[in-house]
Amino acid sequence: MPELPDITIYVEALRRHIVGAKVLDVRIRNPFLVRTVDPPIDAIIASCVEDVHRIGKQIVLVFEGELYLVVHLMVAGRLLWRKPKAKVPGKIGLLALDFEEGTLILTEAGTKRRASVHVERGIDSINAHDRGGLEVLGASLEEFASVLRSQNHTIKRALTDPRLFSGIGNAYSDEILHAARLSPMLLTSRLDEGQVERLHTSIQLVLSEWTDRLRKQFGERFPDTGEITAHREGFAVHNRFGKPCPDCGASVQRIRYKDRETNYCPTCQTAGKKLSDRSLARLLKDDWQDSD
Repeated sequence: MPELPDITIYVEALRRHIVGAKVLDVRIRNPFLVRTVDPPIDAIIASCVEDVHRIGKQIVLVFEGELYLVVHLMVAGRLLWRKPKAKVPGKIGLLALDFEEGTLILTEAGTKRRASVHVERGIDSINAHDRGGLEVLGASLEEFASVLRSQNHTIKRALTDPRLFSGIGNAYSDEILHAARLSPMLLTSRLDEGQVERLHTSIQLVLSEWTDRLRKQFGERFPDTGEITAHREGFAVHNRFGKPCPDCGASVQRIRYKDRETNYCPTCQTAGKKLSDRSLARLLKDDWQDSD
């Protein structure tokens, strides 16, 4: 699932390509994509995009007249920028917005259709999409610690809960915890002051560093197929099961439950202990955060 650095790149690219542009047409290939009825999605036709911003992991296109298009990519949704009136990909194409200078296409890989689009009118309706999580970049240590300790969960669950923290998902939570040298299974109630401070610092560093890396990678161009991914070269542990930790060389381990997985280094994070066993995954099933 695209997370804060990835969504930031999409938002910045969309601002460069479509702010000030008028929607000429809307082409829908999957009727279940649009989750609202009033206003209809055709209401954005002939409207200009005034701004693009982020709410958590959702991308919001702002149109004149307090009209909004809220796009949630979920796990496999991606955005593409193509030439004007470009053909929508047959199997994965869900939606196309036609502009004079190009076509914005929403795709979703796989067979599960989780991506969604909401058309909203008025600031109150758009605020309803905010899950309430703290915007971690720039948040003070005191603000962060207060939210972190407001509920007692594993750190992994806390970081990926959109009601607690905004924009962090499975991939970057693994990287943050590795940088902080903390086990994903530590309970938030048991963290000491030093560990909380270390976690706060790691969040700032990891998210800022990866956002800057992606900015340098894409420059002024729009990300293309496969370039917004959870399998990034340069990740320390995420999606690197069985590979050596870049810091200590130990084999990266994982905990799996259903279609969810967390990766960690036993040497750097768990004092050499391997947590990846089925019984632990079953015990933790109620403390795994569902995809939002």
